[in-house]
Amino acid sequence: MTELENESVDMVVTSPPYNLGINYRSYDDTSPREAFLLWCTEWAAEILRILRPDGSFFLNLGGTPSNPLLPHQLLLALTAPHLFRLQNTFHWIKSISIETRDDKIVSAGHFKPINSQRYVNDCHEFVFHLTKTGSVPLDRRSAGVPYADKSNIKRWKHTGGFDRRCRGNTWFIPYDTIRSRKDQRPHPATFPPALVEQCIRLHGRGPETVLLDPFLGIGSSALAARNAGIATCIGFEIDAHYLEITRERLDSSAVDPEQQGLPPLEKEPEPELPL
Repeated sequence: MTELENESVDMVVTSPPYNLGINYRSYDDTSPREAFLLWCTEWAAEILRILRPDGSFFLNLGGTPSNPLLPHQLLLALTAPHLFRLQNTFHWIKSISIETRDDKIVSAGHFKPINSQRYVNDCHEFVFHLTKTGSVPLDRRSAGVPYADKSNIKRWKHTGGFDRRCRGNTWFIPYDTIRSRKDQRPHPATFPPALVEQCIRLHGRGPETVLLDPFLGIGSSALAARNAGIATCIGFEIDAHYLEITRERLDSSAVDPEQQGLPPLEKEPEPELPL
């Protein structure tokens, strides 16, 4: 990142190592906590330097039931006075069970079961939205959902007549079903491209966006950028095997974002709201 120019990137979406002992191929994920936090502030300072004033930094972090403080400790380190401001906190829901109005239980998504009498299954991770000022405008409607009650479209003036509302800060985005983790998801800690596509829509800068992922892994951010029609995606990865898998994924057939339940990447005018 030191080779990139100041204020040359529109948005960053990434998920760094969690320092939880995950078995990466080319990285030891067992640093002392203080050393890990110091290292994170170093690469975060580079992101701060290369991010445009109206840029967004979406940071995906997860913990474990036995080590739940890591996301919060890292967030506090990255929002020190000389670094970022926390503008939004999103909850990436990987699996959810809801009770319908006719008293049926519907379960969707995937999670890793925990065999413990102390903890419940962990079905969620954080996505922290960090910016330089805490006041970066977002395209909430492009990242939104249709109204369940269509009468609200005419009832509320702020809709502007569009059948789409802010999705909020809870995102249910499951992993795609795979047949073989070794062959189809050979990285121990990935996020689905749909998660990055949601961030792209929310930031709302369209195809001209310059996207960066400093921990590219097997290329979910690059795949999301390609699916969203973004021409410029910069990624760094220290493992040659993971980088080769990224190239293979990009060479495979394109995935239509609409097939993943997301709206097309189009920016609609949003009316001004009263303060």
